[in-house]
Amino acid sequence: MKRYNIVIVGGGSTWTPGLLQSLCKKKESFPLARLVMYDINAERQQVIGEFAKVLFKEKYTELDFEYTTDKEVAFKDVDFVFCQMRTGGYAMREKDEKIPLSFGVIGQETCGAGGFAYGMRSIRDMIQLVNDVRELSPEAWILNYTNPAAIVAEALNRQFPNDKKVLNICDQPVNLLRSYGRLLGRDPYEFEPVYFGLNHFGWFTHLFDKEGKDLVPVIKDIVNERGFIPVDAEQRDKSWLDTYATVKDMVTDFPDYLPNTYLQYYYYPEYKAKKLDPNFTRANEVMNGREKRVFEECRHISEVGTAEGSSVVHNDAHGDMIVEVAESIAFNRNRIYIIITENNGLVANIQDDAMVEVAATLGINGPRPFGVGKIGTFYKGMMEQQLAYEKLTVDAYFEGSYNKALQALTLNRTIVDAKKARKILDALIEANKGYWPELK
Repeated sequence: MKRYNIVIVGGGSTWTPGLLQSLCKKKESFPLARLVMYDINAERQQVIGEFAKVLFKEKYTELDFEYTTDKEVAFKDVDFVFCQMRTGGYAMREKDEKIPLSFGVIGQETCGAGGFAYGMRSIRDMIQLVNDVRELSPEAWILNYTNPAAIVAEALNRQFPNDKKVLNICDQPVNLLRSYGRLLGRDPYEFEPVYFGLNHFGWFTHLFDKEGKDLVPVIKDIVNERGFIPVDAEQRDKSWLDTYATVKDMVTDFPDYLPNTYLQYYYYPEYKAKKLDPNFTRANEVMNGREKRVFEECRHISEVGTAEGSSVVHNDAHGDMIVEVAESIAFNRNRIYIIITENNGLVANIQDDAMVEVAATLGINGPRPFGVGKIGTFYKGMMEQQLAYEKLTVDAYFEGSYNKALQALTLNRTIVDAKKARKILDALIEANKGYWPELK
C-alpha cells in the first residue's frame, strides 16, 4: 500500500493534537511516509511539535516527522496539504467578536461582521498558500478547512478556477451527523445524508439509514421532546452547549428540515446578540479553556516523555474527518461527505457560480456532488441574501472597494441597517490595518 507525504498548515493550532491522534489511529488505512507541521508562529508550534515527537515515538515509530516555519521544507514533494490557518490568531478573533457587539449586533467567529473581518484577513494568506504549494508540489491535494470557509472558497474559486485539487470542507456537518448518531444510538457512518446550503448556512433534508428509512422525522421528534446536545457534550464549553440547545427552537419554528447550528445567528440575530457577553466572548472562553488545557497537557507529555493516558484530545471529529477525506481520495473509496463546490445546477434555482455546500462522493478524481433540485421560497430567499453578502465580501477584497464592503455588511442578516453597518465597517478597518487591502 502506498505511503503518503502530508503537511499540516497551522501546526500550532489547538486542534492539531487531535489530528495527530487521528493519523495514528488510521495509520493502517491511510499510511504515511512523512509528516511535516508548518506554522509561522514558531513558539506555538514547538509546544505541539514536541508533543508530536513523544506521540509518534510510541504510536508511529516508522513515520518521518518534523515541524518547521520554512515553507520550502513544508511544501516540497507532498501529496496532501491539511490547511487550518488562523490569520491574526486569537487576538484578532477577539476583536472580530467584540467590535460588532459594541454596536449591539452579533460578534461571532464566522458569522456576521466578525466572519466578514476574518474572511477579509484569510483570503490573502490562503491565496499565497495555494501559490506556494503549487510551486513546490503541483499535484498535491489541498484540503482546506480554514474559516470562514464560505468566503475562502469563493475567493479561491475566483483566483484558481481551474485548480481541481483544492477542496474546501467543514467539520460541522460531521459533528452534526455524529450527534444524530448519539441521539439515535446508531453508527453515523451508516447514514446517507441529503444536504443543501452554504457553509455554516445549510439544512439536512433527509438522513437515510442503510435500510433506506429517512431518520429526519425521528430526529425532529426527539429534538422537540428532549432537546439536542453535541456528540461530545461532556467535554464542550458552555457556549457550544447553548449553541446546540437552540436547535430545538429552530426545528420548532422551521420544521421542514434539520438546520446547521450556525443558522441560529441568522434566524434570531437580536435574541443571540442579547445573549452574548460583550466583555467575555467565545474567543476568551477558548483562550481561558481549551487553549490552556491543550498546551498544558502537551507540555506535560513532553516533560514526562509519554502520551499514554493523555486527555489532550476531547473532540476527534475534526481530526478524523480530514484524515478520512484524504483516505477516500487517495484510495478512491468514494465515501459520502458534505463539501463546498460550485453550484452548476446542484441547487436548481440558485445561480450557477454560487459556492454551495452539498453531499458528494469523494474519490481519486475529487468530488461528485449530488443535486437537490429546486428549493422552497423561504430557503431560496435566505440563501440568496447570504450568498450576495459572501460575493460582495470577496468583491470588496479583490477590488479594494469600501462600497462593496458596506453593501455586504448591510445585506448580512445579523446587521441589516446601513448606518450601523458603516460604523462597524469603519471600526473593523481600523482594527485590521495591515491585514486587509486598503478600501477606497
